[in-house]
Amino acid sequence: MSRHLAVRDIDWPLVLIALVLCAVGVLQIYSATLDTEFHSAWWRQILYVAGGWMLMLVIQEIDYHTLLQYVPGLYIGSVLALVATFGLGQSAFGSRRWIPLGPVHLQVSEFAKLVIILLVARYLTELRTEVLEIREMLKLAGLVLIPTVLVLKQPDLGTALTYLAVLVVGAFIAGLRWKYVAVITVVTVIVLPITWAFVLQDYQKTRWRSFIDPERDAQGSGYQLIQSQIAIGAGGMFGKGVTKGTQTQLRFLPVPHKDFIFSAFAEEHGFVGVVFVLALFFVMVMRIVQNGQTASDPVGMYICMGVAGLLLFHILVNVGMVAGAIPVTGIPLPFMSAGGSSIWSSFLALGLVNNVRLRRFVN
Repeated sequence: MSRHLAVRDIDWPLVLIALVLCAVGVLQIYSATLDTEFHSAWWRQILYVAGGWMLMLVIQEIDYHTLLQYVPGLYIGSVLALVATFGLGQSAFGSRRWIPLGPVHLQVSEFAKLVIILLVARYLTELRTEVLEIREMLKLAGLVLIPTVLVLKQPDLGTALTYLAVLVVGAFIAGLRWKYVAVITVVTVIVLPITWAFVLQDYQKTRWRSFIDPERDAQGSGYQLIQSQIAIGAGGMFGKGVTKGTQTQLRFLPVPHKDFIFSAFAEEHGFVGVVFVLALFFVMVMRIVQNGQTASDPVGMYICMGVAGLLLFHILVNVGMVAGAIPVTGIPLPFMSAGGSSIWSSFLALGLVNNVRLRRFVN
């Protein structure tokens, strides 16, 4: 490293929080998969975390201004990879999202999130205006919608919505006029019936119905949500202890080491454990925002705020989903849910934040 890029300048509290969350996730994965066919998931997760750490170190060394020069190529490559997923992808849980690469199954849509962050940052910075006009907003929205539609077709509504979350955060920071926000809101409301009729898959419509009334099909579409709420409530103040959660260990809660890991964690660690984890996530997001505020240029700020918006969206949707506050969308909890692609993309996102931080004093 040069004298400008000292190891001490890395946001170590941010990295430490991520590693603590990963450790909590590994422990919960071990507990949730005990005596099941998925029991190897916990040590695989450790390997994924180690790989994510290495990816973070690599990405933070490449000047983010250099990365921005390759955004067009990265964007085109991401779109082509998403298209290739339809032919080469492996189907699981009703979706075709993963491309098998030997022992690893790569979820391209997870890494496309980072490309969207860089795309939005570069586009908004190059405008060099204090107010984002609707014409420019529509151009950017068109670019983001292409990978969004491809991911929707997999189908994967949760991941597709994360792309839109990055777009919305960037647009508000860029100064989108409130009258345009009002127009976009009205248009969104108008197209909702069309989206319901022609865009949403049958299983996605079923999830909305189950969200409104899970007891309507308690043994079918509403089963997972009901069991999740029971698990969270059963945790009480201090939880039932590791490997002692009845909903989790007796397999009432389906696949509790992935998207519903927060339910299993709440049952075994209770309200105190939930507050601890949510506090860690809160501090993580706030530190990323702080790094954005101290960035040396607008593009660095957009990158950090894009990462903050992405992680915040993941956290709010996942926790709200398992608690029954919003419909089930199948979105992982960052740094905790089992899965290599999710862990790697999350660490790459932190690498981008540290990338900006390391260069905040460099002209």
